[in-house]
Amino acid sequence: MESKAAELREKIEQFVGHAAGAAEKFRLQFISKKGEVAALFEELKKAPAEQKKQQGKILNELKQFAEARFAELLEKASTQEEEKTQLDLTLPTPQTLGNRHPVTLTRERITEVFARLGFNAEDGPEIDNDWNNFTALNFSENHPAREMQDTFFIEKNPDVLLRTHTSNVQIRLMNKQKPPIRSIMPGRVYRNETISARAHCFFHQTELLHIDKNVSFADLKQTIYHFAKEMFGAQTKIRLRPSYFPFTEPSAEIDVSCFICCSKGCHVCKHSGWVEIAGAGMVHPNVLRNCDIDPEQYTGFAGGMGIERIAMLRYGINDLRLFSENDVRFLKQFKEVI
Repeated sequence: MESKAAELREKIEQFVGHAAGAAEKFRLQFISKKGEVAALFEELKKAPAEQKKQQGKILNELKQFAEARFAELLEKASTQEEEKTQLDLTLPTPQTLGNRHPVTLTRERITEVFARLGFNAEDGPEIDNDWNNFTALNFSENHPAREMQDTFFIEKNPDVLLRTHTSNVQIRLMNKQKPPIRSIMPGRVYRNETISARAHCFFHQTELLHIDKNVSFADLKQTIYHFAKEMFGAQTKIRLRPSYFPFTEPSAEIDVSCFICCSKGCHVCKHSGWVEIAGAGMVHPNVLRNCDIDPEQYTGFAGGMGIERIAMLRYGINDLRLFSENDVRFLKQFKEVI
């Protein structure tokens, strides 16, 4: 038994453990239930009783030696794997970068166009109270216009809600800054709507606000006209249709000439030659009063447009759901601002 244990110990010492899977090979050969060490313990059962104690001690030492050798092989394998996967910080950076989201590209393009007109970007909370989202914007309590937007309210506090438009930032801005004001408010908004190719429960919006002395509807028209030409091309025309919003008076829906079919009629413009991009109007005097701005001294215009809507027109996308599905095949198509 002593000679067999010595031979097996030497065999274990000489085992080469550099190849992949060497540790598992060692375990199966030596220390598994059917391994060579276990085989010696089976022989120990047949040894004379007076020799079992001495031989058992030798085999236990051999088993401990084999297990220590196995642990050494495992550590070596782990180190080799780590060296394979470790980043070499001296290598040059990858040439291929991830693509930016089309909504982000469109938002930055909108911000860039309005920045050249002197509009700075403002941000505000996505969770707000009823005053900033509705009441201060001339939505009186139980006003039918509140039904225009299905709202997510916080169950434990019905005065707290997910904003339905970024107009809440307009109210906060007018309360902290007195005229002149010239800002846009891009951000995410939420409405309790059925998700489809044309609607979603969350989307992105950009609103604009300009308040100063002697601001007129003509200023609104020229601002939108300049934006449309910058965004969709120099040949773009605009059309204003009368509409209603509680926070503006007069109000208008804004269409641009279809730049895809050059106003000849296609599926994008529903064969009308025009595509709706925004709603706008002159800030209602009640909104100015709610923000302690004198409507006799100051006037202003406000407008809002969906960023996804603009992105769909820019890139020819026909399904709103694509923006939030994170499909790499879709996202990798957008590599730069057009």
